Amino acid sequence: MEGSSEPISVIGADQKPDTLDDMPSFGDREPHVETDISTLAEAVAQLQASSAATNTIFAETYYFLSIPLMVLIHAGFLAYEMGASRSKNALASGIKNILAFAMIVPFFYFIGWWIYWAFPTGLTGSEGAMGISGFGYATGIAAPWSAFMGPNLDDKSSGVFFGAFVLFAATTASILSGALIERIRLTGFVVLAIVLGAFIWILAAAWGWHADGWLVTQWGYHDFGAAGVVHMIAGFFTLGVLLNLGPRVGKFNPDGSANQIAGHSMPMTLIGLMLIIAGFWGFLMACVIVPGEAWSWSTTMGATIYGTPMTLSGMTFNTIMGFAGGIIGAWMVTRDPFWMMSGALGGIISCAAGLDVWYPPMAFAIGFIGASAMPFVASLLERRGIDDAVGAFAVHGFLGMWGLLAVGIAAQGYPALAGEAVVTTSFLGQLVGAVTMGLLGFVPGYLVSLILKLTGQLRVPPEVEILGLDAVKVPSRAYPEGINASVSPAE
Repeated sequence: MEGSSEPISVIGADQKPDTLDDMPSFGDREPHVETDISTLAEAVAQLQASSAATNTIFAETYYFLSIPLMVLIHAGFLAYEMGASRSKNALASGIKNILAFAMIVPFFYFIGWWIYWAFPTGLTGSEGAMGISGFGYATGIAAPWSAFMGPNLDDKSSGVFFGAFVLFAATTASILSGALIERIRLTGFVVLAIVLGAFIWILAAAWGWHADGWLVTQWGYHDFGAAGVVHMIAGFFTLGVLLNLGPRVGKFNPDGSANQIAGHSMPMTLIGLMLIIAGFWGFLMACVIVPGEAWSWSTTMGATIYGTPMTLSGMTFNTIMGFAGGIIGAWMVTRDPFWMMSGALGGIISCAAGLDVWYPPMAFAIGFIGASAMPFVASLLERRGIDDAVGAFAVHGFLGMWGLLAVGIAAQGYPALAGEAVVTTSFLGQLVGAVTMGLLGFVPGYLVSLILKLTGQLRVPPEVEILGLDAVKVPSRAYPEGINASVSPAE
């Protein structure tokens, strides 16, 4: 220091202690090391808890957001069906769609969600190999009085899963709704929608869209995007109903030839179809099991509902390619705007069962083939005297079946479940699944609609149909200032 004569003492690297007693003791540092380790462990535990909470919030939000996206499907069906109806029936078509959605919700809460967990192994209600099925398990997590069926701070998944499945259920009813426009009684339709949405489709999901489902464990059935358990079930149920409902007044001439009954707004129909496709992303989003949760299949990888690995990236490639293939195929065959947009939806449905495994050009080809065939299926039904007003069976029933069989043709040998030495996909397994879905959809649809027909609750009287359902059944008019009406030759 300036002005000081005292030498500055600096301890250098070469300075050594005079005796052993002067050396530092490692034992003196042990309490400090233990404290450091304890502090580090606490910090790691806090980080792990924070990471787990973040993942849980992400998982809960992921499925929560799939719900409003799927609501777009119903906004689309609403516009689609109202546009496909003549102006005298526009509001009646919209009202039955909205009411069906609302009516399904309580029935699905009280019984439908329980059915999904109770019957995967069959109607016996026995527990499956994964231990997530059977009467006991279903009652514990899905009975209305269960702690999991309402607000529960310890359960951050049941509500959003339930919500996503309710939207799947409502989608089946909307598929049914379009085919029956302009002549179905509202009460009869609501009964059919509840049977389909709260009982039949969810039983199909238990069998073929659950890791303990007997179609999966015994036959290797694969249906990632619900081509069979949603679309095929709804399409074949619709076919059974159409046989009893009969055609609209003026649809067919005495010689059996068909007349086109145009809706009042093709633009509304096209917009509705595009909204359905936008909502379909939420539908497919909800088919994915996110990683990292106690109920997840993996800590690091997204999975199908069966536990097999998949990625949103791969699903996106294939969805877009199937969408494009469907539009191109339907347009090349028909040059019709309605079928072109239906082809977009049909292309995705054609690929849906294997969206997790397709090579994108294969998805394009499958969508193209399915959408190209779709109008011919609709024409075949029409020649048989069946009046499917929007081609619901061709788009959903036939293409759902095609999607299942396409997996059996082009994706054989993939593991159908998570784990080692598991059953694999095969054409026979997909064929068994397709036959099961067809029968499970068609038979209840035919029988329930037959009972409604015999009791006079299926169809409105001819004079009401000619006058228009809005004028008789709805105390409002869709277009109070008037619009040019579309009429059939008989009118």
